[in-house]
Amino acid sequence: MEKFKNRWEITQNWQLIFPVIGVIALGYSSFKIANAIISKFGIATIVIVSILCFFLLLKFTLFLFKKLENKWILDQKWEMIRVFIVFAITGSSSMFIGRPIIKFVGITKENLNPIVYWFLFIIIGLIFYQILLVFFGWLFGQFQFFWNFEKKMLRRFGLGRFID
Repeated sequence: MEKFKNRWEITQNWQLIFPVIGVIALGYSSFKIANAIISKFGIATIVIVSILCFFLLLKFTLFLFKKLENKWILDQKWEMIRVFIVFAITGSSSMFIGRPIIKFVGITKENLNPIVYWFLFIIIGLIFYQILLVFFGWLFGQFQFFWNFEKKMLRRFGLGRFID
């Protein structure tokens, strides 16, 4: 356990909550992916594919950590887990909020061309994503990181004049 704490620069026990949440979320995602792909083959097959998917996602996530470790300015390595959790929650939440709003406005696949529908769906989801990213970043104690990330993203969209 001490080796794990040193690797992730965990100095206090409460910081262990983020790796635990990350592993649980990774396991849940693996199960959902496996269930979506092979739901007809029975629970034993789903569990085996879930475990395989879990290890593949874990390898990919650790690869991303290594690549982003020098790019993102964070105080400790464990904060990267917190940042990834914020990105995951924000992505899911923006779609969760965007769907009812797009239906409320009256935009459906039935009354619009599918290309126009998906374009509007992505635009509405992206608007909520920007707002929720800063909110969840603040909620998880990473406001400054996500505010800087947001400003950089808006500049890339050509909207930098609205934030300066």
